[in-house]
Amino acid sequence: MKKIFILLLLALVLFSGCTKQKKANASGKVEVVFWHAMGGPLGDALAKLIDEFNDTHADIHITGIAMGNYTALSQKIMAAVQTGNQPDISQVYESWTSNMMEGDVLRPVADFIAEDDSFGDEDLADFYPVFIKCNTIDGQLVSFPFNKSVRVMYYNKDILFQNNMDPNKPPKNWSEFRDMCKQLTVDVDGDGVPDRYGTTLKINAWQFENLLLQAGGEIMDETSTKPLFNSNAGVDALKYLTGILNEDKTAYLSPGYDGQNDFLASKVVFYEDSSVSIAYMRNIGIDFNLGISSVPIKDTRRNLISGTNVAIFKSDDKRVEWAAWEFVKWFTSPEITAEWSEYTYYMPVRRSAFQQPNIKKRLLTNPEIKSVYDQLEYATYEPQISEWFETRKYIEDQVIEKVLRGTSSPKAALDKAAKKLTDMLAKNK
Repeated sequence: MKKIFILLLLALVLFSGCTKQKKANASGKVEVVFWHAMGGPLGDALAKLIDEFNDTHADIHITGIAMGNYTALSQKIMAAVQTGNQPDISQVYESWTSNMMEGDVLRPVADFIAEDDSFGDEDLADFYPVFIKCNTIDGQLVSFPFNKSVRVMYYNKDILFQNNMDPNKPPKNWSEFRDMCKQLTVDVDGDGVPDRYGTTLKINAWQFENLLLQAGGEIMDETSTKPLFNSNAGVDALKYLTGILNEDKTAYLSPGYDGQNDFLASKVVFYEDSSVSIAYMRNIGIDFNLGISSVPIKDTRRNLISGTNVAIFKSDDKRVEWAAWEFVKWFTSPEITAEWSEYTYYMPVRRSAFQQPNIKKRLLTNPEIKSVYDQLEYATYEPQISEWFETRKYIEDQVIEKVLRGTSSPKAALDKAAKKLTDMLAKNK
C-alpha cells in the first residue's frame, strides 16, 4: 500500500507540473504533454524532433517528459490513470494498451483517421503491415508505431578479412554462424581461455523468440489463449544457444553492455543486438570496419519486432486530443520517420521512407544493411496480452538462464513457463 501511495503521489506531482505548464502558456498554443522513456542519444534525437515539430506548428507545443525507463513509465502511467491524471500522449507496449482500452482511457487513432481528410487509406497502406497489426486490438486501430527495432548482426569486417573470409559475406544461417564462430575463436596464449570469441550471448527473451520463429514455432496461438513456445521449435532454439555456449565454447554470457564493449574492443567478432545499438556504439566510437546485416536464420525468415507504440489519452479538451494526433501523424510521416531512423536506427514505419534522401544515402554507403530493413517484410510481434509482459521476464530468469547454465533441460523449463502462463490466463478470465 505504501508503494502504491508513493506512485500515486508521484503521478499527482507530475500532473501538477504539466498542468502548470499548460496554464503558463499565454500564447494560445495548445499544450500537449508526452511521456516517454528515451534516454542517451535516442533521447537527444527525440528532443531534436520535438523541437522541430514545435518550430513548425505555431498553434501546438509538445512538452516531452522522460521517465527514465520502460518499467518506470509503466508504473507512472498506471498510477496516473487511477487518478485521472494521465499524460496526453505516451509510449506504450501492446501488452499495456489492451488493459488501457478496457479502462476506456485511450482515444483510438482510428477515431482521428475517420475524420481527418488529410490522412486516408493510401497513407495506411504505406505502413508496413506488421505495424498496423500490432496496433490493432479487437479489430480497432488503437495506437501507432513509434520506436520499432529489429535484431541485427554486427560484425568486425577487419577480422573476417584477416582470416581470409569475405568481409561482405556474413553468415546467413545457424550452421554457417556456428562454423565461422569456431574458426574465429582463438586462444593466443594457450591458457585454455579464448582471447577472442566468435560471439557473446545475453539472457534475452527477444533473441529466444526470434530463434523460436526461425525454427518454425509460435509464441502463442492466434487467439493468445494458449502458449505454444514449449514446442520442438522452442527446444531447438535453446539447444542452438547451448550448443554455441557449452559445446562449441565459442561464446560466453555477458550481462548489460559488457558484450557490446567487448565487441568494440575486438574481443568478439559477431555481436547480435537491437538495430538501435549502433547509435550507442557510434557514440562511444568504432575503430574498425563495421558490418551490419540481418541475423542468421534457420527454417524461416520470420522475426520479431521490438519497441513501443504511441497512444493518445482521452482529454476533456478535444483540442488537446487533435493536437496530439497532429504530432503522431507528423512523427510517422515519410520524411520524419526517415529522419528518426537516420538518427537512431529505429526502423522506418512506412515504405515510402526509403525514397527519402537520407535513407537512400545510407543504403548506398552500406548496401549490406538492406537485409536488416528487409526483415520488416517477415516480421511479427509479441502477444498483445498483459500476461505476456510478466511471462517474458520469467522466460529470461527461469528458462533461458537456467538452461544455459545447465540447471534445467530445455523442455522442462519451457513446459514450466507454459504452465505458468496458462495458469495466469485462467486466473484472469
